[in-house]
Amino acid sequence: MKALLSLRPWLGVLAERRGRLLLGAVLMLATLLSALGLLSLSGWFITATAIAAVSASGYLDVFTPGSGIRFFAVSRTVSRYLERLYNHDTILRLLADLRGRVFARLVTLDARTLARARASQWLNRLTADIDTLDNLYLRLLAPPLVALLSILAFAAFAAAFLPIAGIVLLAILLPLGLVATAGCAWWGWRASHRRVDRQERLRVRAIEQVEGLAELTSYRALDAHRALWHREERALLDDQRRLGQRTAMGNLVVTVGIQLATLAVLLLGLEAFRSGQVSGPVMVMLALGTLAVSEGLGNLPMAFTQLGATVRAAERLNAQAELKTPLTGERLTSGGAAPSLDYRNVEVAHGARVVFSGLNLSLDPGQRVGIIGASGIGKSTLAQLAVRAFDPQGGRVEFDHQDIAGLAPDSLRARIGYLTQRSELFHDTLAANLRMGDPDASDAQLWDALERVELKAWAEALPEGLETWVGEQGRQLSGGQARRVALARVMLRDSPLVILDEPLSGLDAATAASLAKTLDAWLAGRTALLLGHDEAALPRCDRYWRLVPSGVGGRSGSELVKT
Repeated sequence: MKALLSLRPWLGVLAERRGRLLLGAVLMLATLLSALGLLSLSGWFITATAIAAVSASGYLDVFTPGSGIRFFAVSRTVSRYLERLYNHDTILRLLADLRGRVFARLVTLDARTLARARASQWLNRLTADIDTLDNLYLRLLAPPLVALLSILAFAAFAAAFLPIAGIVLLAILLPLGLVATAGCAWWGWRASHRRVDRQERLRVRAIEQVEGLAELTSYRALDAHRALWHREERALLDDQRRLGQRTAMGNLVVTVGIQLATLAVLLLGLEAFRSGQVSGPVMVMLALGTLAVSEGLGNLPMAFTQLGATVRAAERLNAQAELKTPLTGERLTSGGAAPSLDYRNVEVAHGARVVFSGLNLSLDPGQRVGIIGASGIGKSTLAQLAVRAFDPQGGRVEFDHQDIAGLAPDSLRARIGYLTQRSELFHDTLAANLRMGDPDASDAQLWDALERVELKAWAEALPEGLETWVGEQGRQLSGGQARRVALARVMLRDSPLVILDEPLSGLDAATAASLAKTLDAWLAGRTALLLGHDEAALPRCDRYWRLVPSGVGGRSGSELVKT
């Protein structure tokens, strides 16, 4: 019961659309009641017709029950269609709500918090875990409630003709519903609960193998990694097989229970028919109506066997929601002039690895500083500190003489143009990717930015021009083209402080030299922090510093040496 409390926040989200959910439940109930009416009335009508055929009078009003059968047949079809259409639309809306909320919380987390898990794990929260929650209404809340109402309704209907039949139906079907819900949930809890984590680990292993195939092969670790993958896969398949067996057993119990209830009602009806309490058609109607109740109970074992997975997904999302970012502060108040940027006695460590210890660096307004160093030495860390991806453990970073630890991240980042080491492009049009730099940019401004990075002729030759889709991660573009699109986006941002991490990487020598001249002119009057492996890979800078491993005085990490 305590574990079920993890569903409470998500039930609150469902409650925000309670009007749609209530209407969806009404459609589900209408479908089930139509099925009950159709089978019950059909049984009555067929039996009554047979009796009328051999009776002395031979008269039977076929029009009234015939109309009822047609009504229930049409209403069942229509209500089923509307229920599926309406409820699935509701679920898609709910999933959109859930993803929006989870993503909104995710983007506020600082880099240190995000580093606690792999990107694939965060993605799994945003996709698979939220998809698992769609069971909450469509399979775990509405169906058992509808099944309960249908049992009570049919038991009351049966009791109106034969009171003992209504009592027997309640005595058999209510415990059967409890077995189909709480019993199946308890039986499948452990396997379904751990399945969520095992699926995530299997996805992570698959991504590791694909992305790290070259490294795993080089270090001859491919077989060992594949063995781990297969181990996770076998464990997951064992759980899925176990859940399938228990779902089948739950369905068997429900089916046998319905058959026993039908047999009991039929025997009671026969006895009542012999004593003259009910007619033959009524006896058959009650028996067939009992069979129709299975439509409400039949899907419950499969849904509730997976309850543990839904709860585990909610637990994981709740744990993510509890993560708090320390990155809060006041709005930046300085104007639009080129700011200064100062690192004062900065200390940064990633776990046990010290990156900086007492690092100092100053950029005056309008000054360009180049930072040279090998991969992994800490260049990108300098950029992340400046945009407040995370705060240093010691010292401070100042933007225009204001400690950025006291500034709101969105307010700070609005003043910074940052080209990251990776060219982050989205599966959208070229224009949409460029307008991430300036949402209000006109087409003319987009073409101007493309011309600056020497992509205008290429873009004009595209059949759809600016409306060309660049593909996931810009896969429709070459590495150099994607890099220049990302750079054009930074140019459109027109920020007074610019940070460029490897701005000329992936370009041929001629293009890199030409683009370096363009950047030299564009950076005039801006404060710029330029990061690269060597001076030749950067536009002209006023000063150059080299990041090297530090060994002075027993300190660890990296230090700056003037070149």
